[in-house]
Amino acid sequence: MMSRRQKGFTLIELVIVIVILGILAAIAIPKYIAITRDARIAAVNGMAGGLRGAVALARAQYMANGDPTLATVTMDGTAVACNVGTGIPTAVAGGITAAMQDTSGYVITYAAGPPATASFSPSTAAAIPNCAAVYTYTVGPPATGIVTVLTAGCI
Repeated sequence: MMSRRQKGFTLIELVIVIVILGILAAIAIPKYIAITRDARIAAVNGMAGGLRGAVALARAQYMANGDPTLATVTMDGTAVACNVGTGIPTAVAGGITAAMQDTSGYVITYAAGPPATASFSPSTAAAIPNCAAVYTYTVGPPATGIVTVLTAGCI
C-alpha cells in the first residue's frame, strides 16, 4: 500500500502571506497618493509655463504685425483674440485657449470678471478646486495677462 501525502499550504502560511500583503499595501497606498498629488502639481506648473509662453508669443506676433489697432493675431493659422494696443490674449476660448492650441487633459473654466479669468485644471472629468493654472486678464490701462498657480487642492 502506497502512502499518499497531500501537498499544499497550511492555513498559517496563507495567513502570513495575507498579513505581509496587507503591510505592503498599507505602505504603498500613501506613497501612490503622494505621487498622484505631485503629478497634478507638475501638470499645473507645466500649464502655467505654457500659458506664459503663449502670452509672450501672442504679444511678439502682435508687435511683428506692426498694427496697434488689431484685435486678433494669427498664430499658426489660428486667430487669437487680444487686447488692442498690447496684444495680450483675452481670457476666453478664442483668446488664451486658442493661443495654447492644445489643452487636452485639462478642464477649462472661464469667468467674465472683471477681471476675466480662465482656469486650467488637470482633469478629464471636472475641475479640481484650487488645483489649476489661472490666467487673469485685465483690460487696463494697462492691460495685463497674469498667470498664477493654485496647488492647495491638488490631492
